[in-house]
Amino acid sequence: MSDRVRLADFKTFLVHDGYRTFVFLKLYTDDGLTGVGEGSTEWNELAVEAAIRQMCGRLRGADPFQTEALWEQLYRDSYWRNDLIINSAISAIDQACWDLKGKKLGVPVYALLGGLRRERLRAYANAWYWGCTTPDDFARAARQVVAEGFTALKWDPFGAADMTLSAAAMRAAVDNVAAVRAAVGPDVDLCVEVHGRLAPAWAIEMARRLKPFDPFFYEEPVPPENFDALATVARAIEIPVATGERLTTKFLFRELLLRQAADIIQPDLCHAGGLTEVKKIAAMAEASYVRVAPHNATGPIGTAAAVQLDACIPNFLIQEYFVTQASWIDEVVQGAPRAVRGEIAVPDRPGLGVELDEAAALAHPFKEAWGGQTLFSAGWQAGLRGGPKVAGA
Repeated sequence: MSDRVRLADFKTFLVHDGYRTFVFLKLYTDDGLTGVGEGSTEWNELAVEAAIRQMCGRLRGADPFQTEALWEQLYRDSYWRNDLIINSAISAIDQACWDLKGKKLGVPVYALLGGLRRERLRAYANAWYWGCTTPDDFARAARQVVAEGFTALKWDPFGAADMTLSAAAMRAAVDNVAAVRAAVGPDVDLCVEVHGRLAPAWAIEMARRLKPFDPFFYEEPVPPENFDALATVARAIEIPVATGERLTTKFLFRELLLRQAADIIQPDLCHAGGLTEVKKIAAMAEASYVRVAPHNATGPIGTAAAVQLDACIPNFLIQEYFVTQASWIDEVVQGAPRAVRGEIAVPDRPGLGVELDEAAALAHPFKEAWGGQTLFSAGWQAGLRGGPKVAGA
């Protein structure tokens, strides 16, 4: 069957949702099928789109069923190997090829990756705190998202931290987490995000101060480049360490796992190499007794890909889910997975289970992510509004 399928064309789409710009890919085969993928990379969307276009231009006539060979070809021939932009482009192409395979065979992608292990996925809420400034604001928003059925939530309480924190900033972070814990009670899991913005000494001290609030995990406490620094933190604290959203390919995750620097890995299906590569990364983690909680701050196609992986790997822990989404996003990506009462039902539609509407995508063109802000901008949480919260999300 596969020798009757060849890649004939491709299109890329930059879709701004009011907060960030998604990078979507649609592949077309010579027999009329389409497959979709995503390589969204905040603050670097134009670079990723250009990389996708250049790579796809070399793939006309290729067999999308040969995902291993295509992945190896793209990774090898790019020359720059563990570069984030290159691997985000590879991720989008890989997802789209798996989508094509599933659609051609009439089965969900998880059926091609080993089969269904679970029908429902626990999700933790992110983006629930946009617009919050005070501990009371965070507490009120946390109560709301828990009332919607989520049993775990993640947020960054560290303001505009940049490697160090003043005594006042440390107290503010503790007050923030204390307010959220008091608001949601003892049975909701709190995932504390650092965004890699602390040096080891400050990361260790903050973990010590936050331990009484029983965090579920402590995410990316130090910048991602130095695995030894992360291992230092992991061995000094009593909170599970999670990391991996900015790591690409099995090669970097190997270094992380060898140092026993993380209890939970968070590969991103839009950056780490797509389904082909992240399935291997998950297997490596399984051999180290490390759980997998895929990072997912991108768009609905990335969510769809993550759900297919989550459904079939043995060491899945929990799935990140953004509760604030543009009200029109379902017009662009039809069939996108939704978290309802804190769980995502795994779809049984062929491929990734989603379709991209080109006209709807073109109606929301590129804009700078976060309105030009970054994680180091003062008050960045308060400035993030995005689209309205989707009902039932």
